[in-house]
Amino acid sequence: MLKPREAARQAAVFAHPGAPVVPTSSSAEKVAAILRGKVVDGALLPGVRLSEESLGQALGVSRNTLREAFRLLAHDQLVIHKLNRGVFVRTLSAGDIRDLYSLRRILEGAAVRQADPAHLSPVRAAVHSGEVAAEEQRWPAVATADLQFHQHLVGLCASPRLDDLMHRAMAELRLGFHRMHAAPAFHGPYLHRNRQILTLLERGERETAEKELMVYLDDAERELLTSTPSPSP
Repeated sequence: MLKPREAARQAAVFAHPGAPVVPTSSSAEKVAAILRGKVVDGALLPGVRLSEESLGQALGVSRNTLREAFRLLAHDQLVIHKLNRGVFVRTLSAGDIRDLYSLRRILEGAAVRQADPAHLSPVRAAVHSGEVAAEEQRWPAVATADLQFHQHLVGLCASPRLDDLMHRAMAELRLGFHRMHAAPAFHGPYLHRNRQILTLLERGERETAEKELMVYLDDAERELLTSTPSPSP
């Protein structure tokens, strides 16, 4: 059974002003979208068991609707069902991280190769958001801005299908970023590199930008793998 303190914390995630209100008629897809957003925002952490009772009451939905939302999130690799134990936010393995970075190289590399300097406004905004968050020492917000930077790079392809694929990959990858939230040494250098890639794209130097991006992704993958515990024997 979920500890009362954790159950209360999960309910409180949705109780602050401006929290989403989900009527009982809402679909499981909408509930899943809200929960997915909380995972990406860092409000629901890897390894935490999700309380059907607390979340159902907070969102105003039935257990059946919530269970269907959990099923959708499991399909997205964000939660896992453990027999006789419940539903937990997933913790990424080293294999998960390697697979996600392989996908990122394909998607982001293609995006940078065809980037049009006239369409860089969202990328530019994400770089600025990350720099502001870093100045204010808001490292989880820096991680969010960094993911937005990469999401908007793929957005340069102008493909809704690729956008959706990247969005799902970034939500999953955020589970790996949680262990780095309080690590300015991890996030700080990548802010500079985001700015550098943006500058290259603004100049139309797409080939150089792609090379820098590939080195960037190699370095980030290596750091995340170093921080990822080996599975228990």
